[in-house]
Amino acid sequence: MYGTVARMKLKPGEEEARIPGDRGTLVYRSDRDPNEYFLAIRFESKEAYRANAASPEMHQCYLRYRELLEADPEWHDGEIVYSSV
Repeated sequence: MYGTVARMKLKPGEEEARIPGDRGTLVYRSDRDPNEYFLAIRFESKEAYRANAASPEMHQCYLRYRELLEADPEWHDGEIVYSSV
């Protein structure tokens, strides 16, 4: 399996405008800063992840999503070495 984790900070007041994730997505809100979120997404393979990331549809979705954030997400891609799900 392969996936990505993103650290991001929403603009104040944009919480309800989040783009919902799919079943393979977890979104955490930081206890330290309620405008800071962590997103974790799981894919069946690195190839599937890269194909999704490179698709024109995902790029358009990202552009809409990016408008909600104070800055670009901080992405951390890598192989998932353990999952209980």
